Amino acid sequence: MASVIIPPVLSSPRDDAIQLHRAFKGFGCDTTTVINILAHRDATQRAYLKQEYKTMYHEELSKRLSSELSGNTKKSVLLWMHDPATRDATIIKQALGGEAVVDLKAATEVICSRTPSQILQFKNIYFATFGVYLEHDIGFQASGDHKNLLLAYVGTPRYEGLEVDRATVEYDAKALFKAGEKRLGTDEKTFVQIFSGRSSAHLAAVSAAYHSMYGSSLEKAVKKETSGYFEHALLTILRCAEHPGMYFAKVLHKAMKGLGTDDSTLLRVIVSRAEIDLQFIKAEYRKKYGKTLSDAVYSETSGNYRAFLLALLGPNH
Repeated sequence: MASVIIPPVLSSPRDDAIQLHRAFKGFGCDTTTVINILAHRDATQRAYLKQEYKTMYHEELSKRLSSELSGNTKKSVLLWMHDPATRDATIIKQALGGEAVVDLKAATEVICSRTPSQILQFKNIYFATFGVYLEHDIGFQASGDHKNLLLAYVGTPRYEGLEVDRATVEYDAKALFKAGEKRLGTDEKTFVQIFSGRSSAHLAAVSAAYHSMYGSSLEKAVKKETSGYFEHALLTILRCAEHPGMYFAKVLHKAMKGLGTDDSTLLRVIVSRAEIDLQFIKAEYRKKYGKTLSDAVYSETSGNYRAFLLALLGPNH
């Protein structure tokens, strides 16, 4: 379900490599050419291009991009050059202190919004690339219920299909009510067990059952009963089970709301969802906020950074 609209590319990886090399030569970098080429190549095309560039010029394309670009343009282009699983592993490593600053919110968003097969892929790449298990870094940086939930979430195989068992759905809805709203205090273990062990389709059904059985939403219960990073993780899992497009539209809106822009969130979400479900996110954004995502990004960014994100977002309709 790739969602960047990649036009048929008539140039070969070799042509692209030659054009990029030309763009790097001379005084300053022809960033417009770089963006025009890279933003319109899918993951496979980018992989061939990196290979071709290295063969022809005996240097890593990403290294060259790193020295030619700067600021948010550099951050977003370098993230885009990875395949999706390596990108997720890289974002999580950086967020778990790979670059000195720990951003547990970003690590939680990426981990809790991915499918079990995506998690398995980036876990393997994480170890192969950084020589440490993801679980080790989570254990070191996170704490309490948040740590328990993340460890369970990356360690539990979950069904990815759409079938659900009604009896188990009702059982889980009752268990969550008992663990939260029905009692004084919260039984966090039950929340961890159900949110980390059930499929997305099952959780969405539990949420609907909870509402019809108790007249209030499961999301409200989570907000009332939990807090901090633990709450953020539970809400991410729940909202992505119900409607990932809506979830990411809200995340993007929040990143651009008010004074200043949260660029790390903005570029992380647009780049990492571009080949997954960006068209759905764009549609939800327009429906919810009455303006296109491209217009919002245009007004919050500038220069080459703006040009690159808009190229990933595609036609403004």
